[in-house]
Amino acid sequence: MIGRLHGTLLEQQAPFLLLDVSGVGYELQAPMTTFYQLPQPGQTATLYTHLAVSETAHQLFGFAKRSDRDLFRTLIKVNGVGPKMAVAILSGMDADDIARCVHEDNVAALVKVPGVGKKTAERLVIELRDKIAPSAAPQDLLNPAAAAVPGGADEEAESALIALGYKPAEASRMVNAAHKANPTASAQELIRHALRKIAG
Repeated sequence: MIGRLHGTLLEQQAPFLLLDVSGVGYELQAPMTTFYQLPQPGQTATLYTHLAVSETAHQLFGFAKRSDRDLFRTLIKVNGVGPKMAVAILSGMDADDIARCVHEDNVAALVKVPGVGKKTAERLVIELRDKIAPSAAPQDLLNPAAAAVPGGADEEAESALIALGYKPAEASRMVNAAHKANPTASAQELIRHALRKIAG
């Protein structure tokens, strides 16, 4: 089991990134909450990882914090929640947001995540209530310092949202709304603005 990787960040195209570790390029999928904390390409990064093995693929997932990986592993134990859905949930909500939804029985917020239906959202609330602690006071943990340089930001943001499971028309609408709110935003800032609507 690969539990941790430390190397040079080569590429990042959400939700995928490429990390060079001693000459070996590891392709990982990561939630947007991890992307916000990544350095610029060419710099070193450390990621806690989870290897998901299925009959059709071996997928490696990366997280900026060990606690995020632990939460990911808790999420995928819920019936009906696979790795892709767990990444989508962690992209739209940080750990505190998820805890608040669970302990406040906020099924409506969870249903906004692509692929999460009402029954799955209800299972998340029921099964996670005793597994995650109530959230701390509301806070914005997202780090804008790692935002990408503007330029084709709308297209990059739309592609990332589609990769997370949003329909193209919905992704376009979300990015357009984010762009209107901040016309000079980078791709990651647009994505962050769009996804924060989930937890709101």
